[in-house]
Amino acid sequence: MVELRGPRKVLLVSTGGAATLLLALLLVLPAQTHAYLEDREPVYLEAKVGSYVILNCPVDFPKNDPIPYVLHWNKDNKPVFTLYDGVLNSYETFLGRVTLLNNDLVYGKASLNLTSIRESDNGWYECKVIFPNRVPNKRNNGTWFHISVLGGTLLKIPPVNSTVLEGDPAFFKCLAQNPETMFIDWFKDNVSLLDMYDLMRRSTFGPDGSLMISPTQMSDLGFYKCVVRNHFNDTQDATAFLNVQYKAKVIYAPKEVYLPFGEPAVLDCHFRSNPPLTNLRWEKDGFLFDPYNVQVSDEDVRENLLKPISSAFQGVFYKRNGSIYFEKVDDAHAGRYACTPYNELGTDGSSPIINVIVQKPPYFILKPKLLYVTKIGSTVEMHCDARDRDGTHVPQITWVKKDGSMLPHGRYQINGGNMTLEEIVESDRGIYACQAVNEAATISADAEIMIENVSPRAPYNLTGNSSDTAITLRWAPGYIRQYLEYIIWYRPTDGIEWRTFKVSNKHMLEATITNLQPAKEYEFMVLCQDNYGDGMFSKAFRYFTKPREFEQPETFQDTLLQFNQIGSPLNLTIEKRSSHFEAHWMPPELGLDQLRYYILRWWIEPQHKLHGSVTTPEISHTFEDLDEDELYTFQVFAMSTTNYTSGSNEVEVYVYPYKKVKAMTVSGVLILLICLAVICMLLYMKRNRMKKLREAENVKI
Repeated sequence: MVELRGPRKVLLVSTGGAATLLLALLLVLPAQTHAYLEDREPVYLEAKVGSYVILNCPVDFPKNDPIPYVLHWNKDNKPVFTLYDGVLNSYETFLGRVTLLNNDLVYGKASLNLTSIRESDNGWYECKVIFPNRVPNKRNNGTWFHISVLGGTLLKIPPVNSTVLEGDPAFFKCLAQNPETMFIDWFKDNVSLLDMYDLMRRSTFGPDGSLMISPTQMSDLGFYKCVVRNHFNDTQDATAFLNVQYKAKVIYAPKEVYLPFGEPAVLDCHFRSNPPLTNLRWEKDGFLFDPYNVQVSDEDVRENLLKPISSAFQGVFYKRNGSIYFEKVDDAHAGRYACTPYNELGTDGSSPIINVIVQKPPYFILKPKLLYVTKIGSTVEMHCDARDRDGTHVPQITWVKKDGSMLPHGRYQINGGNMTLEEIVESDRGIYACQAVNEAATISADAEIMIENVSPRAPYNLTGNSSDTAITLRWAPGYIRQYLEYIIWYRPTDGIEWRTFKVSNKHMLEATITNLQPAKEYEFMVLCQDNYGDGMFSKAFRYFTKPREFEQPETFQDTLLQFNQIGSPLNLTIEKRSSHFEAHWMPPELGLDQLRYYILRWWIEPQHKLHGSVTTPEISHTFEDLDEDELYTFQVFAMSTTNYTSGSNEVEVYVYPYKKVKAMTVSGVLILLICLAVICMLLYMKRNRMKKLREAENVKI
């Protein structure tokens, strides 16, 4: 008898038939061996220390039908990874650095991602796929890879991605080639740990450059970069990700939430969760609000479904993030709520009690007119009033200007819900909103003020873009009105005569001026017109055309050519000191080496009348001569060596009338003292007179 053993079968063959079977095996096995065990061409890969490589190994299933298989990865004929029944096991120094890439569309089922490459990863890798429940147990599976590790001159062992529970220590290893002559710095999300006080307080650095964080917090999640530097300031870095997991926890819960009666509303549970949320439970007045205990599934997330809470609360749903959605709020929805989030690790507890109050939104009993037409210097009074629907109290009423600008200082009064604008000026034109606000909702009613026979305001915020013979100019309108037209005035900065260009399309806020000279600076102003006539010119704007292609200037000092522009000064601020104002700004980021000086200008508003101008090489200036009870606009310009100016942001400052108030106070005190003196004198005279009368009566008696 001849016994042939397979993976799971034992076949007994008689001695008489052994010769026949042996002959058949000799004829069949060579062809099958060639078909099933043919080696594929090796793949050569290169990777830097600290980077990653993908080992793409497909699985060739018999008849293309997926069946159970075992995956073996060997390095230099030694096992390093094993995949069996969906579980990946790593050996030796590969722990935490291997991920299975099971994506049929991109990579084969046996593909791996090897991260945090280190020098010891250099070598030959073999991918083997075995089918334990099939004879033969091998097919044309398996690939050879060779990894060449580059760039290990400074960094020897990079940090590895890590996952820890909140409160447990996290450890990152970072080993330099020669720790005695090299320095190691650590960064989190590209910010030095030295600048992160709380994290630095919980961090410990080992003598070999390793980093330990203990205890960890959920805010520690992020990318940590190890930078190795030698005495020659050469650097090499590697990055690893720290995943801090924790129980689902509520991070914020308001004490009171007002829901608008009769309107849709949402009650949120503000939580954090890592791993992701699996369950969120709500309680109302101490009872479970959801008897079915909503589960957050992947299908719910994909379809963004809303699940009804129960038939007892019609029109109340759970949103996919666990919030409660009220389709139409009524009084039954008021109560004391609490939410409890869960994930795979459990929950950190319920939220504090959220007192939900159903509040009826306000409504207008008097709205302002849609349009108020007035004249310069006139007074406009706009009426507005609102009530709460339950009549318990009057909502708060405020007025705002819809373009975001402030209401004119000192020229408006709000009495109840009515607003009065006095001494109307051109800048008062626009749309205003009366807003009624209570705890449940905000409602708004708009009103527009138009001024008769006033030309439009000047365009502003001019910007440009150029070629060698053309400049495209863009601007923002002073305000929006029908029938506006724009005319561009331009000239070379060294010229005298102005030229004009009329924009054909009335709705366009840009125009291209052509037939210009290369590498030359031009000055522009934009004028707008309407049916009432010409408006005001915009501020002058200068811009260079580009040089002809391949043309080089005579001197080339840096990346900025001599005709390029200079950037704008940054972050202009005006601060009030004890007896004066101070202006501060930051230098421009572009072309600082071409800065000649700064020009600081200030205007009186709303006339926008230039009040003063000063040039300075400093980044600050002190004002001693500002008039009181005036509204000023400040702006600083950077002047380049090519006479190009670039303006900063504008800052409005109101100078309080301290001297006037002081003078009025002193005058009032003097008047009061004079009045007291007069009163005292009158009392004294009256007293003497009464005394003399009594003496006269005594003499008669």
